Amino acid sequence: MEQFLKKIEDRAACVAVIGLGYVGLPLAVEFAKAGFRVIGIDVDAVRVGRLKRGESYIKDIPSVDLQKIIADGRFVATTALSFLAEADACCICVPTPLGKTKDPDVSFILQAARAVKSSLRRGQLIVLESTTYPGTTRELVLPMLEEDGLKVGVDFGLAFSPERIDPGNSTYGLKNTPRVVGGITPACTQMAVALYSQIVARVMPVSSVEAAEMTKLLENTFRIVNIGLVNEIAIMCDRLGINVWEVVEAASTKPYGFIPFYPGPGLGGHCIPVDPHYLSWKLRTLNYRARFIELAGEINAEMPEYVVGKIADALNRAKKSVNGSSVLILGVAYKRDIDDVRESPALDIIKLLCNKGAEVTWHDPYVRELKGMESLTRAAAVTSELLSQADCVVITTDHSTYDWEAIVKDANLIVDSRNATRQVGLGRHKIVPL
Repeated sequence: MEQFLKKIEDRAACVAVIGLGYVGLPLAVEFAKAGFRVIGIDVDAVRVGRLKRGESYIKDIPSVDLQKIIADGRFVATTALSFLAEADACCICVPTPLGKTKDPDVSFILQAARAVKSSLRRGQLIVLESTTYPGTTRELVLPMLEEDGLKVGVDFGLAFSPERIDPGNSTYGLKNTPRVVGGITPACTQMAVALYSQIVARVMPVSSVEAAEMTKLLENTFRIVNIGLVNEIAIMCDRLGINVWEVVEAASTKPYGFIPFYPGPGLGGHCIPVDPHYLSWKLRTLNYRARFIELAGEINAEMPEYVVGKIADALNRAKKSVNGSSVLILGVAYKRDIDDVRESPALDIIKLLCNKGAEVTWHDPYVRELKGMESLTRAAAVTSELLSQADCVVITTDHSTYDWEAIVKDANLIVDSRNATRQVGLGRHKIVPL
């Protein structure tokens, strides 16, 4: 371990990052910027090819940053797992999706762990960052790494450190967001703390890998439950004829005991709609039902249908049916000012509208195509003519680049699921809030 710590201190260590998506690429770039030699590994040859040319496919990583660390010889992208043999530290940042029955799919973690095991040597540190259920690191990864006789905490280190990437967040990035780490042994924790302290301002060690795994799930369960609550409050306010946005704003004036969450058309992204179900699944194996998670998941999953119901009601009041109406969707990314459409509720809303016979077009300043949905809908540039021709304009993502005043001026009918038009003075009569 002393040799590892010395390499980290001297920036002589080589860091490998497996998985170069929204989590892995920012991590790799940050380590390279800190002076480490970094090997980025991904199974997607097209993605690796773009990286070799210095082209970033992630909005938060400028291509110029990528080009600099490549030119300085501090970063190389490859599909070859053999490069793992050169690494002193290996960070696993692979996807952890849910199956159709909402069971955890840890196959990518296991594939990465097998690759690491094939070149594991004394003195290496392995860190799992992929979000998963408590017990994964100890019960699945550790036995695989110890198969050939090397012992954790003696011959190599193994830890879990949950990623906390928030795409599009201009305030909190990788460096100024505290990092939680938990190792299999105290020595493993010490190695992981030393590694992440090179790129993160504050590292928070916890007593075990399970505590670190649970920390990530608590963070996102907190959000899914509170978003589910405010979405249900929005439905209640609609029944009562009350403006939910006004209620949330008023409640937010209380300086203690209240944190504002905002309703919307549903949940998107990889973390919030997915991660809490890992915890729910794990507890089912222990004969316990995670009731808050399941109820919040049901409420949030039903929000796209609720929005479509609002669209149908609004068209009905205009003496039009959904069938045959032209509907323009503004924003398909799952949240403001990013290009990520993973689990985006806008996709569900589009599918529901198409199933009801609507003619749907969409626009998003950050998204060029919706793969697999070309037969259902088409992209279009936002023009005064397009807005005026649409029977209904639906705001599903409140990108800051949109001119809301012009949109309200030209549109005939708007269903605003994000309260994006709140500052527009004229045209309130044509806006239907969530």
